[in-house]
Amino acid sequence: MPSEGIKKKGQGQNPRNDSVRGAQAVVIGGIVPHPPIMVPEVGGTQARKTRLTQDALCELGRRICRSGAETMVFISPHAPILWDAIGVATGAQLEGDLGRFGAREVAFTLNTDMTLVKALLEQLTVLGVPKADIAEDDGYRLDHGVTAPLYWLKKAGVDLPVVACGTAFLSLPRLYGFGVAIQRAAAATGRKVAVVASGDLSHRLSPEAPNGYDPCGPVFDLRVKEIVAAADPMAMIKLDPVLVERAGECGYRPMIMLFGAFDGLGFKAEVLSYEEPFGVGYMVAGLTPDREDIGRRYSEQLVRDEEARRKNESFLVRVAREAIEQFLKFGKRVDVREVPPEFNRRAGVFVSLKKSAVLRGCIGTVEPSQKDLVREVVENAISAATRDPRFDPVAPSEVQDLTISVDVLGDLEPVSGLRELDPKRYGVVVSSGVKRGLLLPDLEGVDTPEQQVSIARQKAGIDSGEPVQIERFEVRRYY
Repeated sequence: MPSEGIKKKGQGQNPRNDSVRGAQAVVIGGIVPHPPIMVPEVGGTQARKTRLTQDALCELGRRICRSGAETMVFISPHAPILWDAIGVATGAQLEGDLGRFGAREVAFTLNTDMTLVKALLEQLTVLGVPKADIAEDDGYRLDHGVTAPLYWLKKAGVDLPVVACGTAFLSLPRLYGFGVAIQRAAAATGRKVAVVASGDLSHRLSPEAPNGYDPCGPVFDLRVKEIVAAADPMAMIKLDPVLVERAGECGYRPMIMLFGAFDGLGFKAEVLSYEEPFGVGYMVAGLTPDREDIGRRYSEQLVRDEEARRKNESFLVRVAREAIEQFLKFGKRVDVREVPPEFNRRAGVFVSLKKSAVLRGCIGTVEPSQKDLVREVVENAISAATRDPRFDPVAPSEVQDLTISVDVLGDLEPVSGLRELDPKRYGVVVSSGVKRGLLLPDLEGVDTPEQQVSIARQKAGIDSGEPVQIERFEVRRYY
């Protein structure tokens, strides 16, 4: 099986037939925001500030009605989000309302297309995309990622059975693969399907925004609008992960999943509206399939790109990955026999794990505790995956989705003040008695020595007025 769980050309179902049928099965796509305030029963007079969004959602609803869609697949970032699997609602009937936002009377009861759900789960298994059932017994209810935009789609006449899905902290190729599975399931069942990705853009467009202001917010929104208008899935997948993280969005992963449903198809995309009345970006867009286009079968390219990335991982990162895999599968520590001479030394090491640019674990040692650098990496990689108290232990199925970096620390140097620090070049250790806090260099969002020292104090539990000893260090970072 390919590393990202998407079949290569020639495997599984006939790809040419899938794409021809896919063009007939996925008949329309949509990107919708989900601010409850746009619903008059919630927002009152404030809802008027989202008039562009309301009108565009109604227009999208009319297009869905004209498309002949028989089922609507709804992807929401506010359904249960898992580290290692995408949730699919399996209840025959789904209910939800806007009671959390003071409008319990805005309620919905939707029928699930159980035939399409079964086919989707089967295709996810074939493609190796991890999935999880979200059952009624788990207390699942339709969240506002569905109910808020559905309010306006229904006003336009949309009345369809649904398949409700969440998203997950999987790699972008596997999220894209979920969309591929939607297309294949629709083709296998003969369903004409509308796929709707719910999600707001940046939550950091102004100082009054829910998450404050970040200059990356407006940049992210502008770039996403350009990418959607250009119908360019690969440009979306290749967006700078730091830009995505700093934007504070919730629609990026659903959009990747939506694009996967159009894999191997030419399609047109239109941004129907964009506005930011409350410092959050609200975009409505419609996607219409055109014809089969073998040059847009990006699932195969993503497999090749991932294989190339793994092949180009540094020696220490390969050691860390293998150490995690061996420990999680067999409970054993990997035995590295051939070590390049440059690593036959001792040093402190930090191993960082990320999934789709989101931290999944980070553990390290300021000073060496093992007899050589490689063993230091092995121990800290296992600890990052299993003992970081901020996260649940990494599951074996997650390892292939991890992006791993290894920081090898240089010697600690005492400094006399903040002027001797540079958060891009130096990490910092702040000490007071037995309390000690460390922060690595070149971290997203840490731009000044003051920020760096403040965060290190917090990590150590050192009060802001308490005198401290400050040391700096350089690192060699391996990817």
